[in-house]
Amino acid sequence: MMALTAVLAVLVGVWLGLLGGGGSILTVPLLAYVGGLETKQAIATSLLVVGVTSAVGAIAHVRAGRVRWGVALPFGGAAMTGALGGGLVARFIPATVLLIAFAAIMIAAGGAMLRDRKNTIAADETRHVPVVAMAVLGVAVGAVSGLVGAGGGFLLVPALALLAGLPMSGAVGTSLVVITMQSFAGLTGHLASGQIDWPMAATVTTAAAVGALVGGRLTGAVDPDALRRLFGWFVLLMASVILAQETTPAVGAASAAVTVIGAGTYVTCRRSAYCPVRRLIPRMQPVAAEPG
Repeated sequence: MMALTAVLAVLVGVWLGLLGGGGSILTVPLLAYVGGLETKQAIATSLLVVGVTSAVGAIAHVRAGRVRWGVALPFGGAAMTGALGGGLVARFIPATVLLIAFAAIMIAAGGAMLRDRKNTIAADETRHVPVVAMAVLGVAVGAVSGLVGAGGGFLLVPALALLAGLPMSGAVGTSLVVITMQSFAGLTGHLASGQIDWPMAATVTTAAAVGALVGGRLTGAVDPDALRRLFGWFVLLMASVILAQETTPAVGAASAAVTVIGAGTYVTCRRSAYCPVRRLIPRMQPVAAEPG
């Protein structure tokens, strides 16, 4: 199981380095269900893995000049505050509740990965970010990260692209710096009351870091949008598995069925002229007024 966990951790690292987030959403279920760690131990260990892996993945982006430090440092500082608080609060929440909350976050992450993203401004520009908006969003994303052990890249990348106006390449590199900062802050909160399986943590962190280096180098060689959408459907299926484990099999089966139907409809609408959803669009859109 340790070997299987390490192999899967490499894939997590590749996704994290390639897309700036998303892969880390699988670290907690990987450690809990494959690595056999207790839930809160898996969350704390995940923050260590994600923090180190993000730092390694950020190296290639820093060298390429894709990190916007004027956004990363203040945003990361706010996220660290939220992550520390989330890590301290997690000790008072039952493990099952944390995993159910994690499954809900996975569903949100999967949905975010399926949405189209567009570069908003030129690669050498940066929009002025309102300080209050940056602080609120940073604390919120950090709190989620510290509470359940997710890196939050699925929230950070679109937030940085929309709020700060960063191009996708800059949003990915900047998000990795922010994830690194908030992950170690969240880990500090968890260490106040929990323990880490250090042999498991060392193995998974090393494997994920190797994957992150590979992912960082592949950024310009693959189509990140296609991979992100594929990974989004996989995350939704994994959320169904967690719901089946932590609630009832019926809930997990229902979630999986909705995901499979959604994926089938999505592929049908993109690959063929027939699209059952498209028939509903004219009815849902308002009727345009006549000229004059």
